[in-house]
Amino acid sequence: MASIEDSDRVGEADIETAVALARQIAHALMGAVEVRREVLDHALVCIAAEGHILLEDLPGVGKTTLARSLARSMELHFSRVQCTADLLPADVVGTNVFNQREGRFEFRPGPIFANIVLVDEINRASPKTQSGLLECMQERSVTVDVHTHELARPFVVLATQNPVEFEGTYPLPEAQVDRFMARLSLGYPSAAGEVAMLRSHEAGDRVVEEVEAVATAAEVLTVQDAARRVFASDALRTYVVTLLARTREDPRVELGASPRAGLLLLRAAKARALLRGRDHALVDDVQALATPVLAHRIVLAPEAMDTSGERVVADALSSTPGL
Repeated sequence: MASIEDSDRVGEADIETAVALARQIAHALMGAVEVRREVLDHALVCIAAEGHILLEDLPGVGKTTLARSLARSMELHFSRVQCTADLLPADVVGTNVFNQREGRFEFRPGPIFANIVLVDEINRASPKTQSGLLECMQERSVTVDVHTHELARPFVVLATQNPVEFEGTYPLPEAQVDRFMARLSLGYPSAAGEVAMLRSHEAGDRVVEEVEAVATAAEVLTVQDAARRVFASDALRTYVVTLLARTREDPRVELGASPRAGLLLLRAAKARALLRGRDHALVDDVQALATPVLAHRIVLAPEAMDTSGERVVADALSSTPGL
């Protein structure tokens, strides 16, 4: 009898659809947004793997533009939440409002009810509001007054935070950070790229005009379904677990990568394999995504603050033998 993995393997048509979709989205965005191709590829992998993204970078490098452009290219509903210390959970998820005409309460959905939600400066929101995002990100649903409301599909949260400004901020707890599939950094553009950006955007924001819609929500859902069906061998799973163990055993680390980190890393590797035209994930996929998926989950020991999560993951990769 064939195993579930064999009988439900992703087909050639699914692979061709996913590769073409990723190529079209990348082409649509590269003309309007100054972003490194590697970062864009990682973002597309996260969307295909149904993962949330933490954009950690300095102000003004295009984090909001990237989020808007991704939503525009896929004809997805986009919303933005600007986090402040007085932002309440109800401001994000919605609340029940009494309808005097009909004599009953009606649910008014908040901005979280969108396909791509930009949570800007998430570390400026209070811990209570940050925790209110947990159910949304993990369960993809919202519970208000015992009633559960399903969120839109596809659903991706892109949260931003400034890595150098900490006054008036509330650092994300480990449980919240662990919900993000990957942490990405856009960085400053090249000199030529910045000149091109000034030329194209000096008259105003042209994201909406320049980014062409090349996909639909239904097509994105099809790619996400195909990514789940990409084959991963037990040997590859063992490699992922060994890699996680290396981060936990590192003497510089107080808290290593969690089992959830391994699950998200495997899902991301499968999505990358699909977008690269394969029906099976390889060690190369895991290694390419290990740093953006694992580094932000590493909690360093107090005496090891001169190193970084990226360094720990790089050392774990170099000491973990491939298949």
